[in-house]
Amino acid sequence: MADDSLAAPPKVTVRNVNVHYDSIQALFDVSIDLPDKTVTALIGPSGCGKSTFLRCINRMNDTIPSCRVSGKIFLDGQNIHDRSVDPVFLRARVGMVFQKPNPFPKSVFDNVAYGPRIHGLVTNRSETAEVVEQSLRNAALWDEVKDRLGEPGTSLSGGQQQRLCIARAIATQPEVLLMDEPCSALDPIATSQIEDLIDHLRADYSVVIVTHSMQQAARISKKTAFFLLGHLVEVGATNVIFTNPSDSRTESYITGRIG
Repeated sequence: MADDSLAAPPKVTVRNVNVHYDSIQALFDVSIDLPDKTVTALIGPSGCGKSTFLRCINRMNDTIPSCRVSGKIFLDGQNIHDRSVDPVFLRARVGMVFQKPNPFPKSVFDNVAYGPRIHGLVTNRSETAEVVEQSLRNAALWDEVKDRLGEPGTSLSGGQQQRLCIARAIATQPEVLLMDEPCSALDPIATSQIEDLIDHLRADYSVVIVTHSMQQAARISKKTAFFLLGHLVEVGATNVIFTNPSDSRTESYITGRIG
């Protein structure tokens, strides 16, 4: 049966995106549609451009002086490079979770409250507390930390820290959630908890995840894109990519002959 989410209008539309770091080209003419309320996995060998592509979607590459991005990226039909788009507010709409948990040197409460405060989404302490609680609940962390809100975020376990970073990312009510290998630094139990959480989050967000684990991509994503040497080789429904890829390079990667 066809997956309706893959047929829905895209949340993010990417057309002919190229990325250079000085004279080195990292991405070549990438075009892809990223659906809403779906998990899209980006797979491929190390250094193939997955994370570079992910950082294009919220203009994180803007912070790298040597980086040049060309092409067009649309969020709900609006060009994210339009002069009217403030990158700071774009990053509130497009949240990001990094490879290693990186809580701020603040309390658990203030880690989650930081974004809503700086973006003016809350006006008083009770509103802030409500957003913090809801975000921690949505990140499946509230029951574990509700009596530890004043403790440093760094005092939590690795898996809890990563869920805290997810709570922090979703506290600004983003529409897209980017995840750059969010489980690579975690043990199998914490990884399973994050995967369960991602499965829960896709009901409300367009989730784009970079992963080195093909098993993880197969478990949690509906759509998979395979990158190789800066090129988007193939993209499609995850079950098709993993069982009947159309490009021999995809098949070679999935079967372990390259990568």
